[in-house]
Amino acid sequence: MPYWRLSAWYFFYFAFIGAFSPYFALYLQSLAFNAWDISVLLSLMQVMRLVAPNLWGWLADGLGDKTRIVRVAAAMSVVGFIGFFFTTSFSGLFLSMVFMSFFWSASLPLVEALTLGHLERHAERYGAIRMWGSVGFIIAVTGIGWLLDAWPIAALLWVAVALLAGILACALVLPATRRKQSDLPALELIATLRRPKVFSLLLASFLMSAAHGPLYVFYSIHLVDHGYGKTVVGALWSLGVLAEILVFLVMPRLLRRYSLQHLLMFSFACAIVRFLVIGWAADSILLLSAAQLLHGATFGVCHAATVAALHRWFPGGQQARAQALYGSISFGAGGMLGALASGQTWEAFGPGWTYTLGSLFALAGLLLVWRGNAERPAPETV
Repeated sequence: MPYWRLSAWYFFYFAFIGAFSPYFALYLQSLAFNAWDISVLLSLMQVMRLVAPNLWGWLADGLGDKTRIVRVAAAMSVVGFIGFFFTTSFSGLFLSMVFMSFFWSASLPLVEALTLGHLERHAERYGAIRMWGSVGFIIAVTGIGWLLDAWPIAALLWVAVALLAGILACALVLPATRRKQSDLPALELIATLRRPKVFSLLLASFLMSAAHGPLYVFYSIHLVDHGYGKTVVGALWSLGVLAEILVFLVMPRLLRRYSLQHLLMFSFACAIVRFLVIGWAADSILLLSAAQLLHGATFGVCHAATVAALHRWFPGGQQARAQALYGSISFGAGGMLGALASGQTWEAFGPGWTYTLGSLFALAGLLLVWRGNAERPAPETV
């Protein structure tokens, strides 16, 4: 079991997210882009997560070689990001974002499938590996928040490209798993996707990502507008990920004790409360801190349970496509909807109603899970 090589990849991958997601909106704001332009540029990452992972997952399952694609994607992500150093125009940033995101979005579903392939029947160890991604996020988001209080916002670009180079270095040493051919034809794959429990889970994940759209696009801007320094911004982001780490550590016990449906209902209920608090109580650091602790439920519980369920429901030869489909529907389509919708409402109705929209997405997901046919993964797969 190549624990440290996989863990190192997750560390750098999510450290890049910790650098990019909270602070790139502030970089774009420093270039005088309005809320709609910022939401469009940041939504491109979600658009690519909708389109690209399915293409890469299909190719990886067909070739039986996930590691080579991960390495190529990592190298091209660095090339794409370098474009940000040479342009500040909307069109130039748009093209650089599309190029970088197309390749960057390929990696995570493939590495998820690689990790679960190495774990085989011990998928309960997934959280111990994925946890290092959360550690990387915390170190990046906290350190960069402190850095940007002292340095110009453009320093973000140098840190981010260094982290992408770290992803590439880790990708070069990722071990392959034994090649597995799909044991279900494409039509049976479609039939599996149409099963109520699978359809319900994927649609719920779409709504949860849409609910998080205002958070990922405007949270840092929201906090800075309320007078918080970037060090505090980084600390609040980190608090949420600390809660996520704790969830990953206890998730095996939670999945053995509670049904997937009940865990998801709890997660969506927490999301409703969390985004209302962020939208309407941003002047209270205590309430904001409590809301960030709910990230352990709104992301950690939802993601870990969904990954475990998909690992059980799809055979080894279709793992890359299953994980890619989950990423496309949730982080891709759902994230894109949440980002663009928040871009429309931010200046028209204000932060309070924008985050209320996120709560409404979460409410819709809660109702779907309540009425759905979600099932609990077998104990040996979680």
